[in-house]
Amino acid sequence: MINVGDSVPAVKLKRLGAEGMEEVDTGEFFKGRKVVLFSVPGAFTPTCSMEHLPGFVNNAADIKSKGVDEIACLAVNDPFVMKAWSDQQGADGKVSMLPDWDGSFTKAMGLDQDISVAGLGLRGKRFSMTVEDGVVKSLDVEDGKGVTVSGASACLTNLG
Repeated sequence: MINVGDSVPAVKLKRLGAEGMEEVDTGEFFKGRKVVLFSVPGAFTPTCSMEHLPGFVNNAADIKSKGVDEIACLAVNDPFVMKAWSDQQGADGKVSMLPDWDGSFTKAMGLDQDISVAGLGLRGKRFSMTVEDGVVKSLDVEDGKGVTVSGASACLTNLG
């Protein structure tokens, strides 16, 4: 599993932008800036939709006031689902969506999990991290089913 002090792996993701499908190179995405990245097991799932993403959407201005350049939500979902979820949650302009359609970025960080028992298959663990110039400065991975250490309020506390 990725640790504090490690560099974020460079993986190519795809997302829907204003001009259609665009590629996001994670190496470039995190380079030269401070990014809060949080991961949810799945778009439109109950805890993710009622608590995790809304917390970051509602606290985006406060988080960015701490010197954060961007807040990004990662999920092992396709770009179309992530765009629809962003639209439904009012995340545009507050939280960027990073669809990890095949789980390659999540796996490269060692933060994947198999939750086939819940009908979801390979997904990402629920976590948040602060990344500065491509290097992980903080990492908080949930050990249960709720949002405690990886939510927006914990992120604000960690940012000081």
